[in-house]
Amino acid sequence: MGTNQSWGGRFSQGPAQMVADYTDSQTYDRHLYAQDIRASQAHARMLGRQGILSMAEAAELVNGLERVRQEIEDGTFVWKRELEDVHMNIEARLTELIGDTGKKLHTGRSRNDQVGLTFRLFVADALKDWQKHLSELVEALSKQAQAHKETLLPGLTHLQPAQPVSLAHHLLAYCWMLIRDSDRIADCLSRVAISPLGAAALAGTTYPLDPLSVAYDVGFQAIYDNSLDAVSDRDFVVEAQSCASLIMVHLSRLCEELILFANPNFGYLRLPDNYSTGSSIMPQKKNPDVCELMRGKSGRIFGHLMGILTVLKGLPLAYNRDLQEDKEGFLDTHTTITSSLAVMAGLIRELIFVPERMAQACKSGFLNATELADYLVGLGHPFREAHHITGKAVAMAEANGLRLEELSIKQLQSLSADITESVYEILDPARAVSRRETPGGTGPKSVETQLGKVRQWLARN
Repeated sequence: MGTNQSWGGRFSQGPAQMVADYTDSQTYDRHLYAQDIRASQAHARMLGRQGILSMAEAAELVNGLERVRQEIEDGTFVWKRELEDVHMNIEARLTELIGDTGKKLHTGRSRNDQVGLTFRLFVADALKDWQKHLSELVEALSKQAQAHKETLLPGLTHLQPAQPVSLAHHLLAYCWMLIRDSDRIADCLSRVAISPLGAAALAGTTYPLDPLSVAYDVGFQAIYDNSLDAVSDRDFVVEAQSCASLIMVHLSRLCEELILFANPNFGYLRLPDNYSTGSSIMPQKKNPDVCELMRGKSGRIFGHLMGILTVLKGLPLAYNRDLQEDKEGFLDTHTTITSSLAVMAGLIRELIFVPERMAQACKSGFLNATELADYLVGLGHPFREAHHITGKAVAMAEANGLRLEELSIKQLQSLSADITESVYEILDPARAVSRRETPGGTGPKSVETQLGKVRQWLARN
């Protein structure tokens, strides 16, 4: 096999075919073509401004790269395995199109800093895409919340009935998780958007480059302070994969609840037909396969995070070919995150909630027990004593097959003579919800405040 034209001068023969196949990355890193061309055009313009190349040569490079981009997007570009990666494929085609000037594009840079900038641009673009999809999902959830401010359902702890909450409050909890995800991405972007160009292979270069101008040209705001760090750093990939992992944690939690709530034993919601599947043998089934698959895909994302951590943990400075393994996992992560967020937003928009079933569920499980305890505190009982009395009331109701509010006043007064008929008013689930107006609580005013904040966040994002 012939040697690669970018580095083959020192070699008498090229790599064995199986070695070429093993080290090939162009089959997947070609997805980075737009970012590589963008970075190379910025580099060429800088070479012209600095007088390293003539302005005419720089313009020829920029225009030639635009022709390469068009070929790739038209589907006429021929990818060559022997050229190893997206970068050398583009440079080789550029040289075919414009001649020897194309060979000058690589002046003052190495594939090490070139790859670093290209991949940072790709990750930055991906993160911004995730933010857009997160905003769409937050909007879908908030609209459902707006429509269900008065719908009540059992709030759970330990997956057991706890206290009534509004469905709006429940859905808003996921809004806040996803907003944190977006804010986390914004913080991550501040460290992704740093250009390594100018570090060359590892030690910098003798050419009078202006790396900061290249950073500004591609939309970044800073350059690395150390060339060794610049070409070997992949912390930004770890951070991005971590952001993705938390997104999938939150989506998976939401999926778990949708799966449970769609089960007829809960019956809190009905899945839309176009986001469900059926059974090949049981005609009655409507399976939440979308949610199940999304819940399962979280494992892949977690695996990609662990994969990049493992790649990095033992690497000496500076660049090592191990770093080629940073891309496939992230490419899969990007596809999975964008599709999962888009599908979930579509599902949430079409979800059909069943308020009557939720209201019925609020009548079992003694969700109003805390209300009775708080009522007793209001009568002057210490909370621990009130807790104990309420426990006895629950036991009494359970033994008689009754709800707390179905106990007679005589039965309740046998536990505390202070109890009066007014107790029945506070045992109503709607009243229990309306009384919880502490910041972040499930009360109507608190929920309206949350919705207002979410709307403001959406307006900014």
